[in-house]
Amino acid sequence: MNIRANSRVNQMGHIIILIFVVLVGRMFWLQFVHGQEFRTQADKNRIRLMPITAPRGTFYDRNGNLLATSRPGFTVSLVPISGPIADDVIVKLAKILDTNPDTIRKKISQQDNPLEPIRIRNDVGPEIISQIEERNDELPGVVLEVQAVRNYIYNELGAHMFGYIGEISDEELGKKKQEGYKQGDQIGKFGLEKYYDKELRGEDGGSQIEVDVNGRPQQMLGKKEPIRGNSLVLTIDAKIQKAAEQSMDNQLAFLQDKYGNVNAKAAAAVVMNPQTGEILAMVSRPTFNPNQFNGGISAKDWKVINDNPFNPMLNRAIGASYPPGSSFKIVTGSAALDLGKVTPEEKILDTGQHWLVPKGNAHNEALGWIDFRVALAKSDNVYFYELGNRVGIDNLEKYARAYGLGAVTGIDLFGEDDGLVANQKYKEKVYGEEWYLSETFDAAIGQGFQLATPIQMASVISQVASGGHRYQPYLVKQIISPDGKVLKDVQPTEVGGVKLSEKNLQAIREGLRDVATPTGTAGYIFEGFPIMVAGKTGTAENPHGDDHGWFVAYAPYDNPTIAVAVIVEQGGYGSDAAAPIARKIMEAAFDLPPHKDQADIYAEERAAKASAAPAASKTAK
Repeated sequence: MNIRANSRVNQMGHIIILIFVVLVGRMFWLQFVHGQEFRTQADKNRIRLMPITAPRGTFYDRNGNLLATSRPGFTVSLVPISGPIADDVIVKLAKILDTNPDTIRKKISQQDNPLEPIRIRNDVGPEIISQIEERNDELPGVVLEVQAVRNYIYNELGAHMFGYIGEISDEELGKKKQEGYKQGDQIGKFGLEKYYDKELRGEDGGSQIEVDVNGRPQQMLGKKEPIRGNSLVLTIDAKIQKAAEQSMDNQLAFLQDKYGNVNAKAAAAVVMNPQTGEILAMVSRPTFNPNQFNGGISAKDWKVINDNPFNPMLNRAIGASYPPGSSFKIVTGSAALDLGKVTPEEKILDTGQHWLVPKGNAHNEALGWIDFRVALAKSDNVYFYELGNRVGIDNLEKYARAYGLGAVTGIDLFGEDDGLVANQKYKEKVYGEEWYLSETFDAAIGQGFQLATPIQMASVISQVASGGHRYQPYLVKQIISPDGKVLKDVQPTEVGGVKLSEKNLQAIREGLRDVATPTGTAGYIFEGFPIMVAGKTGTAENPHGDDHGWFVAYAPYDNPTIAVAVIVEQGGYGSDAAAPIARKIMEAAFDLPPHKDQADIYAEERAAKASAAPAASKTAK
């Protein structure tokens, strides 16, 4: 009996020893063979890398006025801790964000780094923040991060220049991944934000955060501060920009409601220094508020933009081409004078209609015997038909290209259109037809195949002002590092121009000066203006509606420092539609007391009615 008992004791001892050996071996395997691996895995389960987006560089105008900066905002992110985010959490979050759950699922599937949060929506408002906070227990893994959000201080002001930012798309990521861009990044989508995205981005920072099982931050273990992006000092003068936008809005409302041009809802203006190419203001209408794109534009706001038939997202100042109308007579006159086809003194008979092709003046007006100066000041078509006849289409093309037409100006923005210079090869290639004299007549007065952008016409009038020198337009004057160091100081770049004799150039200038005097087509607009202005009105035929109105000008006449080009789509005559805007721009540029015109008076009346309406409603209640 004792022997059997001892045998059982021995067996049990052997089993205990075996178990102990197995446990020790398991502990050795866990702690020494795979210890580091499991420690890393445990850290991953409790530590998360929370990137901190670097604030984008600031925009300043030429005088140091702040135009765009960054502010703190809340970002909704997912932090998977104990496993993939539950689908019911995705559905609940999608409902709060008013989005499709598949959109969130797609973001989750595209996440590259499992340690980083998955950014779902940037710059959410207080309603979303409160809902997430209230339902925190139902949304494990959902966190609110504080991140830098773009802030365009004056909302719509300069929208087409500044552009906006948004989340990088799959297509953009495919092109930029090797440059350090990653899923969820906010990048420039339009305007200067896109053109200078690399300079503006800065360097992201981040924090090591210990989180609980629900992904809620518990404590910070380490932090790397983000580095702000480089700032841009623009060539823009905020005062001129504001005056240009306000005057354009007032003028469009006036034309629609009082002049009967109901479709005068689109326009553009470019203001530049003719001696350098610096852009002092750039306006396009209709416009949009780039702040709406922070965090992704809402379906409601996008519908308003997308349903507008006049396309608010188009920067008409550089991206829309129009027949230049009579403003092109500057080019025709330059060709005729320089080639000796006419002298400033020669008089040509205007009977109201040309003798070779039945084309005439507006309203069949006949001015009789007139010279170059009078013909330019009064924008006489018959006279310039004859100049086109003498010069020929090939020479018109040559001088138009010498002025830079038919090619992009090279401004530091994407989306510039190159316009079109009328020529025989184009017609033959596109239409398979020969060229007719009547088409030369059309080209000579800026109609037919001729197309130009507002920035191109600003360049044309600038070359007259600068003595034939053409400078590349530009918007950025300096690039400044976060510590205030000037990284780049942009200087004017001469890229071409027209070579005219002083006598011929003076003849053009005198004709343009007379445009803004009582005998010229814009004389009544500039009545009482204390600074001598040289300009040219233009009315471009539009087969789809009312005519487009142009006005190009520079001032002061003797020492030009500003050049302006304004186009008002379907605004009618250039003198009525575009010239009043140019005057307001020049008043701001030269610090002159604003002259109250019809559009201003109408704007005041509308404002008074708008302020009276709520008061009347309150009284009725």
